[in-house]
Amino acid sequence: MAAICVFCSSSEMIPRDYLELASELGAEIAKRGHSLVSGGGSVSMMGAVARSVRAGGGYTIGVIPRALFAKEIADHDADELVVVETMRERKGEMDARSDAFITLPGGIGTLEELFEIWTARTLGLHDKPIVILDPDGLFEQLRGQLDTLVEQGFLRGGALEAMVWTSSVSEAVLLAEGSGSAPPPDEGELLESEL
Repeated sequence: MAAICVFCSSSEMIPRDYLELASELGAEIAKRGHSLVSGGGSVSMMGAVARSVRAGGGYTIGVIPRALFAKEIADHDADELVVVETMRERKGEMDARSDAFITLPGGIGTLEELFEIWTARTLGLHDKPIVILDPDGLFEQLRGQLDTLVEQGFLRGGALEAMVWTSSVSEAVLLAEGSGSAPPPDEGELLESEL
């Protein structure tokens, strides 16, 4: 059993399709016997994925900063709800408790979480799978921009291999389990300036 961290939106303004995607991912995580690590909110995609994991019999851990306890409406139904003081503590606690990471569509908070955990893997600080689940192509322009950064020499190609993209929920969980996930970059540890 793995502890899978899901980065996703807490916005209430997004289309309902994304809530259904989060629920589908939660069901698959539970079905395959894994637990969930999330940002500890009960709203939007964050809440949908956690409720779905629990509905499937899975264990959920939420990590939420005290300042967002009311704003993101803390997930009091979580099997374990960890309240921290800062966003940095939140990310550190989520990272430490997780064996793999799946990123769903989201805004700047989701992207920040993805880029931080991706940078850490690229620097050789961990070798946990990082998966981006993007069935509707919301992040397609971001992916293109990353390719451009490689072409222009701002990013090593090996860095892109430290995360994998998929449009399939079941494949996302398989990749998070390590089935087909990319190895760390061949170049070994990279200097931050070389990312």
